[in-house]
Amino acid sequence: MGLQLTRGGEYAIRAMTYLAYRPVGEISSLRDVGAEQDIPESFLAKIFQSLVHAGLVASQRGAHGGFSLARPPAEITVRDVVEAVDGPIALNGCVLWPEDCRRSADCRMHEVWVLAQQRMMDVLGEVTLAQLAPAPAPSPA
Repeated sequence: MGLQLTRGGEYAIRAMTYLAYRPVGEISSLRDVGAEQDIPESFLAKIFQSLVHAGLVASQRGAHGGFSLARPPAEITVRDVVEAVDGPIALNGCVLWPEDCRRSADCRMHEVWVLAQQRMMDVLGEVTLAQLAPAPAPSPA
């Protein structure tokens, strides 16, 4: 299959983009986000738990509870979202843990992996939710 974003990472980006579309301060229910983005609620609950733990999403309990962005969309990158759900991103294990590879010191491919990793991280770290979603509407008065 090759290198690929996990389903959790993909769902997290879709859910966060959905929240970025919402008016500032609006709380979105788990059910609404799941239905709108075609994400199973049980899986989405686990994703939001990770996003709350990472400080990217705020949760509100109660009958009218739900989720909203914890920071402005311009301050949340795709990298932030994916790493909150999936952990460190790596094209190859030797990039994150070169000490675990007995060949990394002599491997000609290691430098290629490092360069490719850096470029990918640069792109994911530059793209924000504000770029993926239009400016949120002002909250209703």
